[in-house]
Amino acid sequence: MKSKNKCVICGKDLKKDWIALHKKLLDMNATEFQCIDCLADTLCCEVDDLEIKIEEFKEEGCILFK
Repeated sequence: MKSKNKCVICGKDLKKDWIALHKKLLDMNATEFQCIDCLADTLCCEVDDLEIKIEEFKEEGCILFK
């Protein structure tokens, strides 16, 4: 059984903001999540871009990032 606290791809421990970002960008109802590094690979972008998006979503008051 896979843990919700581990990246489904690489097994890295997940941070709550990474889970929130995965839900926000890919699937609100997801039960398996990717770390920020694997998510950047999936989305063909840089980790720095995703970290900026996390801060933007927090500033906008997105409830996933509380």
